[in-house]
Amino acid sequence: MLELEENFKNEVEGLKDYILVVTVGAKDYQKATIDIVRFLVSGHGIPGVYVTLNKPYEIIQRNLINSKIDQRLVIFIDAASRTQSKKVENCLYIGSPEKLSDISVAMDQAVKSIPTEEKFLIFDSLNTLSIFNKPSTVARFTHFLTGKMREWKIKGVIITLANETEQALLDELTQMSDARVDLGGG
Repeated sequence: MLELEENFKNEVEGLKDYILVVTVGAKDYQKATIDIVRFLVSGHGIPGVYVTLNKPYEIIQRNLINSKIDQRLVIFIDAASRTQSKKVENCLYIGSPEKLSDISVAMDQAVKSIPTEEKFLIFDSLNTLSIFNKPSTVARFTHFLTGKMREWKIKGVIITLANETEQALLDELTQMSDARVDLGGG
């Protein structure tokens, strides 16, 4: 948590809203995602939206509970689960990372449903999007996503695996963001 917290503070301290790209190695991926949520929710009491393309909502929720993070401040958008296991109040099920229009609508609804001025959106993860969609589609969606984050005036965090994301896409995304934190590769 310490490395992540220091990097966050160095890159975004003083910014009311921002877009932050976080690259992380596969080995540290789960810990980094939990630390990011902890930093925003537990550290600063900010509510937000967590878009998961990697792991089902139930697993993310369990990880947050085990880490003593209040997941009641988080609305989840689950594009990893193929089916909705049961109706859940704070989770919107999409069914597939290929359904970019559905993900877009769900993000818009979720962000707008949070009544506070300060809020976040974590997008987990860019490289998973690349597995299910053509590179040109991912590039367009990335432009759309960063544009919406600016429009919503939120703290946006886009997570990706360090060695699994096409360099041209990562460079383009870095150019559209306010900061980039590299938490190591492999």
